[in-house]
This record gives sequence, C-alpha cells and structure tokens, in this order.
Amino acid sequence: MKKILIVSSFLFTIIPSRINSQNISVPSLKKHISYLASDILKGRGTSTDEEKKAAEYLASEFKRYGLKPENKDSYLYEFKFKKNLDPHDTSTSNVPERKGNDVVAFLDNKAPYTIVIGAHYDHLGLGHDKNSRDPNPEGKIHNGADDNASGTAGVLELARYFSENKISEKLNFLFMCFSGEELGLIGSKKWCDAPTFPLEKISYMINMDMIGRLNDSTKKLIIYGVGTSPVWVPIIDSIKSSFSIKKDSAGIGPSDQTSFYLKDIPVLHFFTGQHEDYHKPSDDAEKINYDGEASVLEYIIRVINATPSSNKLKFLKTRNPDTGKSSFKVTMGVMPDYTFEGKGLRIDGVTDGKPAAIGGLKKGDVVIKLGDMDIKDIQVYMKALSEHKKGETVPVKVLRDGKEIELKVTF
Repeated sequence: MKKILIVSSFLFTIIPSRINSQNISVPSLKKHISYLASDILKGRGTSTDEEKKAAEYLASEFKRYGLKPENKDSYLYEFKFKKNLDPHDTSTSNVPERKGNDVVAFLDNKAPYTIVIGAHYDHLGLGHDKNSRDPNPEGKIHNGADDNASGTAGVLELARYFSENKISEKLNFLFMCFSGEELGLIGSKKWCDAPTFPLEKISYMINMDMIGRLNDSTKKLIIYGVGTSPVWVPIIDSIKSSFSIKKDSAGIGPSDQTSFYLKDIPVLHFFTGQHEDYHKPSDDAEKINYDGEASVLEYIIRVINATPSSNKLKFLKTRNPDTGKSSFKVTMGVMPDYTFEGKGLRIDGVTDGKPAAIGGLKKGDVVIKLGDMDIKDIQVYMKALSEHKKGETVPVKVLRDGKEIELKVTF
C-alpha cells in the first residue's frame, strides 16, 4: 500500500460490533492469509511465478464459490507494463516489458447496477522493486500479510458471503484482486483504462488495503473517500459500532480506489492503520488480528446493506490531498505516523543505517523543526527536506516524552 496524509474527522460510538459474527469465517481468513503470506509465494512480487500462483489460488476460490469469470472464460486479466525502478529516472525506453494479472469474478444477480469489491494481492517479493523499508532488502521474502493478504482475504470472504447469502440481490458484485499496486496502482489503472465491464454500470467501489492489524485498544478504523458521494457520511454516521472511525473525504488516496475515483465512480477505502512491520519482511501472518479483521468485514457488509441500491450513486469530486510535490534528493529514513493529528511529524518507525537512526531519532519522536523550518505537518516536513542536499548536517528538534530535544542529522 502507498501511504499519504490522512485528514479526517472523528466518530466514536460504543456497542458490540460483532452482531452477526457467524457471517464471516475467521478460519477462512486464516487459511487465505496463511497461504498468501507464506514463504511458498515469496512475497507475491508482480510479474513473478509466485504472483501467478497466487492468482491461480484466487481464481480457484472464486470458482469454488460459484462465481463466474467476468472476462470471457478466464478469471485472469493480463496486463503489460514497463517500470523503471530508479525513482529519479522516469524513462522506460530501455526497460523490459513486464506482465501482471488481475483476478476478476462476477456475481450476477440480474440487477441494473454493480459494485466493485477490491484489494491488491501483490507485495514486494524479494525486495527487488525498491519499496522496502528494510535497510538491506535484497533477497529477503516480504510476505505482506497485512499488506495486503489481509485485504485480499477480505475480498474472498466477502465473495463467499454474498454468494451464499442472497440478501443483496438488488446489486451485482464484481470481485477484483489487483496486481502491480506496489509499483504504482498499475493493475487497477490498467483495468479501468481498458475495462472488461461497462464502467457506467458500476455504482461504487469498495477497496480494502491493510485491514488486518486492528488495534484492540483504540479500535481505529480509517475510511477514505467519504466525500465521493453525498450518501457516505450519513450512512457511516448512522451505523453504530465499537470502532473509532476516522473519515477522510478525498477520493484520491493511497491505494487502488484512486483508479476508480478518477473514472468518476464513488469509492470507499478501508484501512486499520500503519505499523512498524509495514513494507518489511516482518509483516507475517501470525501478527494479524483475525477477529479484528472479521469485525471490519462485518462492518463493510453493514455499509453495503445500508447503501441505496436502486439507483447509481451520485458522484462528487473531492479536493485532492496535498501530497507534497516538492522534489528532494535526501531522506531521513523514517516512517511517518499518517494517523497523527497533532502538530509536527510523529515518527512511526526508523530505518536502521539511515540518517535519522544514526542521528539518534527514535520511534515515537515528534519532529517539530528541521533545519530552520518549523514542522507543522507532513507537507511542511517534505518541503523542508527539499531544501537540503546530501552531505549536509542539519539540526532536528523533536518532542520525546513531552520534552524538547535537539539532535543533528547528516544526509
């Protein structure tokens, strides 16, 4: 999953959320995630043999649920692409062509409109594609249990649920598992640009990315895209749950819902939050909160059942989040806490061997000043980075345990 800033409002209600806990199967979630995040699949890197094995597994599960291939006789939607792994070089003239596969299945209830339920199933493979947060990623299996075997298992379990429970026959369902997300939302963009299903018949899209690490204490559930249709906020506000809901209005966000939003389709994207294992080899299946994920899926079912199905949802454009377009050639080597709502940049992880770690910064520190610039949020932080060059040593002020500390970082 690609992360950006979350700007959200807050909702908090308390009643038991597992009202129909028998609807979602925790053993099925464990089965899917355990296989997808196993060493056998070597991190499900796009264009690898293991990605194809994962795709075949997904197709077999869809077939077992009685779902039909949407694309002629195959559940696989093959796409071709070129990707330069050098972030400072956008040229693809000398880059070899690669192939990936989305996996698509259709539940036809003979309804006029269809909803898409999707997630990406690719991950970082053996660390060759430059997205790992491990300081020495090459050759290490990045199993991606939360990112995003959790969301993929969610698609499978919702496919099983809606195929067995004919409670939403006023809608058709298009279940989609995308590849190439970690390389830039490639699989979902390729399908949206050359769809095998008419986009005008899609009422809305629900995306799940990293829904497997619900914190049992905070129960924070982040929902992107609530501003893409006028129905979303009233529906979400009306559903009582034990979750601490954080709503983000933007349709453009950190995952595959963006591809559908850009085709004027309302979207929602569900995410249980950042953690230290993000984009590291340590994102393993035993760390998944399976009961928590089941609760998230049951909440999504309630959202679907509460959403009007007789007509296509009205689409609204949202203000694009400021992702910080400043160009910079240096990095601190920190993972921001994208859910932090205070002033400054809270550090959620520090990469060994990078400037922040060498300079003494720690997880939990809140960066409040970098060089001469006061840091208000992640955008200001990125702007501050753009003003520095490799080899420079700059002062960094952080809040640690409520105390202000000044350190020095050499880029």
